[in-house]
Amino acid sequence: MPFKKYLPKSLFGRALLIIMLPIAIMQMAVAYFFFNAHWNQVTANLSDSVAADVSVAVQLYKQSPSINRAERLDDMLRPQMELSVALEEGDKLPVTTRDAFFSNLDKTLRRSLGNSLSDAFWFDTTRYPNHIDIRVAVDEGVLRFIAARERVFAPTGYVFIFWLITATVLLSLVSIVFIRNQAKPITELAAAADAFGKGQDISTYKPSGASEVRLAGQSFLKMRGRIRRHIEQRTTMLAGVSHDLRTPLTRLKLYLAMQDSSEDNQAARQDIKDMEAMLDGYLDFARGLEGESTESVHMKAFLSNLISKCPRPHPALIAIDDIIANIRPQALERAIMNLLSNAQKYAKNSQLTLSEVGNSIYISVEDDGPGIPEAQREEALKAFQRLDGARNQNIDGVGLGLSIARDIAQIHGGDLRLEESELGGLKARLRLPI
Repeated sequence: MPFKKYLPKSLFGRALLIIMLPIAIMQMAVAYFFFNAHWNQVTANLSDSVAADVSVAVQLYKQSPSINRAERLDDMLRPQMELSVALEEGDKLPVTTRDAFFSNLDKTLRRSLGNSLSDAFWFDTTRYPNHIDIRVAVDEGVLRFIAARERVFAPTGYVFIFWLITATVLLSLVSIVFIRNQAKPITELAAAADAFGKGQDISTYKPSGASEVRLAGQSFLKMRGRIRRHIEQRTTMLAGVSHDLRTPLTRLKLYLAMQDSSEDNQAARQDIKDMEAMLDGYLDFARGLEGESTESVHMKAFLSNLISKCPRPHPALIAIDDIIANIRPQALERAIMNLLSNAQKYAKNSQLTLSEVGNSIYISVEDDGPGIPEAQREEALKAFQRLDGARNQNIDGVGLGLSIARDIAQIHGGDLRLEESELGGLKARLRLPI
């Protein structure tokens, strides 16, 4: 539906809309029917009464038209009927009119005067705050009547409007307070889930709120416990396998070290070296760095230090000086070193770029190598994926470098994307929130 995009997206906004929209519709319906039924009827009756009094006064004046007659009528009508009368000799009816804010008053008064008077008339409901000015054309000039406003207009309408608005405001405030209290536990649960996904400590989170929200929070904590046990078991298993395999590998290395440097022995030594690298990769992938805390780091100096650890020729560094970010240094070093290692492995020239856009920093590693086809880039980010073709000719590694880098980016609250580089090869772009 076209109006769907204008609806609130948050739970707080939608809950407030669900409560306030029916209240607003009800209030508007009550106000509409009140003004068009009860208030109109009361105002019409009052207007008819005043119009009848004005008509009688005009008829009495016409029996003996003179200023004295008008003064006598004023003395008679002012005390008892709150209606003053004055003759303005030689005057004419005004030609301009001003409409009242509440048009019902003008409509009903005009209809009542038109039904009661045969002479031309004019009235103004806006000039005086507490009175209505009514003028009737007579042969000698204009017969002017000043009537009390409450005789023509039901003042209870203002009181009704005031209490209607006041009640709406009070209901809105109460709804906002209660809905905010109901939405807060859901926001806390979402924040805890996000923090857990980034490897942060959420021991302070306690389920609260409505029973359904507390149940969801308790289920989340149970899920967190199961995931942590699974990670610990996986890490322990791979650590044990790594330890058990290193012992025979060490014996084989020692045996081969005592042999001659024949071609077969050299190949065997390389195989053992590759197996040790694979074990290290598996263990790194399983271990993670959940316990590492974040630190405020000057990014250009941090990246310069990483480049100095790379084999020559060092990648070029393009970075601005004043970027400081909260990162996990060891984890981010692993991610960037994996990307730099891949770039140097498959290309002759590589480049490391640091930039800032909005509330995020971008660390891009580019090269002039063969690159990765766009259709295979998402697949390359998965664990244990070793692509065919020029980019992966079974050189070394187990297909975990990009996967580990993406996991570390996600732990920081960012992501990793593979794009085409302006150098002609692959561009791995890390986005991290500052």
